[in-house]
Amino acid sequence: MRVSLAVVDRLVANGIDTVFGIPGKQSLPLNEAIGNRDDIRFVVARHETAVSHQAWGYAETSGEIASTVVVPGPGDMNAMNGLKNALNDCTPLVHFAIETEPALRGGDAIHETPPDTYDNVVKENILLKNPETTAATIDRAVQIAQTPPKGPVRVGLPKNYLQMDVPLAGASTPSAPSSSTVPEQEVATAAEHLLAAERPLILAGGGVRASGGTAALRSLAERLDAPVVTTYKGKGVFPEDHDLSAGVLAGSASPELLDCLADSDAVLAVGSDLDAHGTRGWSVELPETLIQVTIDADDLGTGYDPTVGILADAADAMTAIENKIAAADTAPASKTDGTERAQAVRDATARRIEPLVDSEPPLTSVHVLQVLRDALPSDAITAVDAGGFRVWALNTFAAYGPRSYVNPGSWATMGTGLPSAIGAQLANPDTPVVALTGDGGLMMCVHELHTAVAENLPITVVVLNNDDYAIISEEAGRSYDLDQQAYGWDKTPIDFETVAAGMGMEAMQADTPSEIRTAVREAVQTDAPTLIEVRTDPTEPQASEWMRE
Repeated sequence: MRVSLAVVDRLVANGIDTVFGIPGKQSLPLNEAIGNRDDIRFVVARHETAVSHQAWGYAETSGEIASTVVVPGPGDMNAMNGLKNALNDCTPLVHFAIETEPALRGGDAIHETPPDTYDNVVKENILLKNPETTAATIDRAVQIAQTPPKGPVRVGLPKNYLQMDVPLAGASTPSAPSSSTVPEQEVATAAEHLLAAERPLILAGGGVRASGGTAALRSLAERLDAPVVTTYKGKGVFPEDHDLSAGVLAGSASPELLDCLADSDAVLAVGSDLDAHGTRGWSVELPETLIQVTIDADDLGTGYDPTVGILADAADAMTAIENKIAAADTAPASKTDGTERAQAVRDATARRIEPLVDSEPPLTSVHVLQVLRDALPSDAITAVDAGGFRVWALNTFAAYGPRSYVNPGSWATMGTGLPSAIGAQLANPDTPVVALTGDGGLMMCVHELHTAVAENLPITVVVLNNDDYAIISEEAGRSYDLDQQAYGWDKTPIDFETVAAGMGMEAMQADTPSEIRTAVREAVQTDAPTLIEVRTDPTEPQASEWMRE
């Protein structure tokens, strides 16, 4: 069987029906194999950096694996940004890179890059050594990508193999990775600590999303009457309109949220590696009784020493803990009202941001985000780029579902909002998808506006335009001998309405709350991709400073 046909056969057999990429002469055999089928789709991006971010958005919002194809060298290296993002976020992807022919390797053939260049940006880097093992190699790559902790797997396919017609080793039968085994003794000890706690709290990370553990989290939180704080990657795994929702732990977390964590006498950190980014270099104070549930043994003890460490799937562990608590002879010892503790944090956040909501055009990001949240359907999927407004969004833009809010994790790369929204819309064709981006982030992927038009995707792109790298300029003016708007373009502004219209997109500008509300509500009802440009205040306070005061 021809190798290129075998690759596509195994993708389809493993449930992969969407491939993101940019065709090159080296990849044309694969493109031909995809193009001759109607059960798999090839989405053509306009830059390789967007390819892996589109697949990331697809997987983040669907829970399904996606695939990418790029040419060697420049294509592969451009895609590295999104692969590292997926690695940090434990997002499953299978990334195909067309490799230099083995006979030419080491001779500086066109686009040649040593395969081990990519070792540190993927979960596993596999080079297809023999064409006869193609089917088995693809199956192994998919299995590795989907096995917790999930992540991107790179498969190097030598160019000359793709058109070979060779007998293939039998492919395995695709199967879903099995659930983890939950250690009974650790679960029993964790349950004892939580039963004895007077002020328990749950800190929920992105692993809850990966495990499908939202229902288990809600049930356990309600049984314990425990406030729930999510990490920045866990945002949405607990509905933020629930009475026990206490906000997001991030660099911009309020003192009241940090106090709620520190004043708890037991914290269950579930589905989180408690990384340095979210805990301010592990300076966030957690109580002496810390129960950590993670799927990766390397996460335990990295920044905090847990009282109990449980290596298990987040959903399985929470269910096991709740079952143990339910079977106990005594009720939880909680002597404080978890709803009141969570409400106190929410009220404090509302008081802190109140002065920023009553703004006149150009509006603050906080004001725009609140208007957007009010205008958007509750089930809309929101893909949020990195930037100053994203830090505000962690505090002020509510997320109601585990796969309804996409934002980059500790890699925090800019230029993800639009491409991840494209991936999300392809994965969720019947759900409104909105990209929230700044002018800085959009300019790093502006070419993908054309991809949205070419693919006829009805996404809504809201660009908060302050003509500045404002989060950088603010720090430059506050802490260094630089002008307040040192990295702004106020003298050379970009008209994004014109840019988008030039690519065939519906586009408009909205500057007042009523204009924004009307534009967004109309945009999500249309079948056409739409851009809404909103001018925002470049001198507004940044969340990390404002929320700490």
